[in-house]
Amino acid sequence: MIQTASSPFVAPRTFLETLFRTAVKAADPSYGLRQHLPRPPKGRTVVVGAGKGAAQMAAALESLWQGPLSGVVVTRYGYGCPLGAITLLEAGHPVPDEAGLHAAACLKAAVAPLGEDDLVIALICGGGSALLPAPPEGMTLADEIAVNEALLASGAPISAMNVVRKHLSTIKGGRLAALTKAPVVTFILSDIPGDNPAHVASGPTVPDHSTRQQALEIVKTYDLDLPQVALDHLASPAADAPLPDAPVFYTHRHHVIASAGLSLTAAAEAARAAGVEAVILSDSIEGEARDIARMHGAIAREIVLRDRPFRRPVLVLSGGETTVTIRQAAGRGGRNSEFALALALDIAGLPVTALAADTDGIDGSQDNAGAFVDGETLARLRSTGLDPRAILKAHDSYAAFDALGDLFVTGPTGTNVNDFRALLIV
Repeated sequence: MIQTASSPFVAPRTFLETLFRTAVKAADPSYGLRQHLPRPPKGRTVVVGAGKGAAQMAAALESLWQGPLSGVVVTRYGYGCPLGAITLLEAGHPVPDEAGLHAAACLKAAVAPLGEDDLVIALICGGGSALLPAPPEGMTLADEIAVNEALLASGAPISAMNVVRKHLSTIKGGRLAALTKAPVVTFILSDIPGDNPAHVASGPTVPDHSTRQQALEIVKTYDLDLPQVALDHLASPAADAPLPDAPVFYTHRHHVIASAGLSLTAAAEAARAAGVEAVILSDSIEGEARDIARMHGAIAREIVLRDRPFRRPVLVLSGGETTVTIRQAAGRGGRNSEFALALALDIAGLPVTALAADTDGIDGSQDNAGAFVDGETLARLRSTGLDPRAILKAHDSYAAFDALGDLFVTGPTGTNVNDFRALLIV
């Protein structure tokens, strides 16, 4: 191969960033919407939506829809874009706030009066759980925030978190869709390993068979410190969510229009077009970020030392959603920067360059999508006087990569199909 200034081997970080943007582009909602648009109804078409990519989904729908539209969608502060007939609201994420309470009420009010001749189009993507706080009677917003914080610090997989959330809500677990007599068509950008549509944003319009008893088991398994009022609610029949076979859902449909698998495939194809063989480990990897990093590091060492299970040069891709269990006061960071810092410990001195980033553009609650790491990261950190293992223990990965200038900052991407991890091994 003739190596140029843009060659993957000359500018590996530029190459990995290009692949990330290819993956994000593959999750553009316009394509999937176009493939599955329903026919306009006799009556009104009302749009509701929630998530970090909800505004972009709404904009795409407005550009494609033939006929009048109205409705309301909610996204994270700063994640909006210009819309026409659809009202855009912004609210807090990952910590719910009063604006989210208002947004949840607006979505309910938009669908409740509709009848059988009308149509609801729901646009749902990751982040919707926090953006739609709607606690049941007896619980307050402060209680819901406490539940959310306990879940985020627990290390539980997102699917388990959302089982708890949907049984402590008046809008999740299919409850939003159950409020209307109109048919509901839901379009989903999946950020859930395995792409279970009922788990994305805790399924406001897509019910599942999970139960409050399962929610209580999750509370016990992960030793969740929930407010007593939340525990009391989970022990009550009032927490029961509607089941998928309820008659109200007979005319409802849903489509997963973008996912981690599609995005990783697009990135792999782009890498091969650039002359680099690419392999996808999985699009649904879960577990502690530092443990998943060690697994990736072990694979990288095996490739470098023994040319197995893949021959180098090779690009190793993976997706899914890792977790970070907080066991002490934490610094700044997110699951992808924690993955990158842990990976640095295992690839020190190896010819490996990696990028770990969240496809929505935000890793945790900071301003970065993730971070770059390579075989020199560990030595560079130590040369600044920083102790990588101490930083990892303190969950302060943002500070480490900020000190090195290795944060990966994209701003909001307009989509969300979970984590993107890419290791270029030469």
